[in-house]
Amino acid sequence: METVAWITVALAGLIIAATALGLLRVILHLVAIKRTLGTLLVGVDVVAEKTSTVPAAVESVNESLRPVREFCDTI
Repeated sequence: METVAWITVALAGLIIAATALGLLRVILHLVAIKRTLGTLLVGVDVVAEKTSTVPAAVESVNESLRPVREFCDTI
């Protein structure tokens, strides 16, 4: 009976070790995904910054186009 108990303990240890290895692989994949998403978020922030509204420039453009608007009003 003692041999059967040791075999059971050995098999349980192998199952636990395989499960731990699988969970470690999942954790490492999640860390890699987190790093990739962090990089992607930085890229999205840059795109948002580059395409943000330009209220200060709008006033300047409107002032530059005032003669054109006035000419169009006379037509």
